[in-house]
Amino acid sequence: MLDWDDLRIFLAIARSGSFVSTGRGLGLNHTTLARRLTGLETALGTRLFDRSPRGVVPTRAGLDLIAHATRIEEEILAAGRRVEGLDGDVSGVVRLATPEAFGTYFMAPRARLLHARHPRIELELVPESRNVNLSKREADIAISLNRPQTGRLQSARLVDYRIGLYASADLLARIGPVDTPAALKGQPFISYIEEMIDLPELRNLESTVSETCVFRSSSVAAQMEAVVSGLGFGLLHCFAVRPHMRVVRVLPEAVEVVRSYWMVLHADLARVPRIRAVADFVAAQVRAEAAAF
Repeated sequence: MLDWDDLRIFLAIARSGSFVSTGRGLGLNHTTLARRLTGLETALGTRLFDRSPRGVVPTRAGLDLIAHATRIEEEILAAGRRVEGLDGDVSGVVRLATPEAFGTYFMAPRARLLHARHPRIELELVPESRNVNLSKREADIAISLNRPQTGRLQSARLVDYRIGLYASADLLARIGPVDTPAALKGQPFISYIEEMIDLPELRNLESTVSETCVFRSSSVAAQMEAVVSGLGFGLLHCFAVRPHMRVVRVLPEAVEVVRSYWMVLHADLARVPRIRAVADFVAAQVRAEAAAF
């Protein structure tokens, strides 16, 4: 009889390709990982990985076991999701993964309202610009920029939102009015570390931004603070801008991107009371503030 915990460690090693990164992810040291893997290989009577200074590579037997272990993992996760929703209790931890701007500027300020409504729910907010795997319980609910095309997931369009070009009132007072895109030539810009982000609607600005970019960050919040400080022009989420920031939207007719937020839940968790409660709360808050987006 194989031990699921050994298989779980085996899968983690196969996915990372190294003992170092696996140990870091699981909180286990190299010796423990090697011992557990050796025990599994002994139980099966075959070598599962070829080891080298560059990492580990699955053998043919290892590849076969990956397929079986993955199916076992999926069944274990599915069983947990099914049983989890049977008690009907609106309490416990709910992890909500969102893009940075939505989590930081919309959800975090409303966490107090959620707590007042459901005091026994502990919200874990993960406002990061990365995709999460709901099937593997990296989150219970995800707010995504795209509708997922695969998996046992339920998704619904939450709201369309706008991104515009902004500058601080102090910066505009120094340089004068910006009435046309041509007036942006030579002005300082704030952008992402990636070259001009994936916004095809703004390709006509790309060369201007690339030529005069003075600050880049992978963080939306950092870009916001840089624009507020008067460092340069930047693309900001309109719903995140507040009057006290003293920033002004520039060329709203010429520079605007409209995108969508999607709410995504795993089908097995959609009726779990605490997860349903958080999903309904988020949807209700967005509907109430739809004009801001």
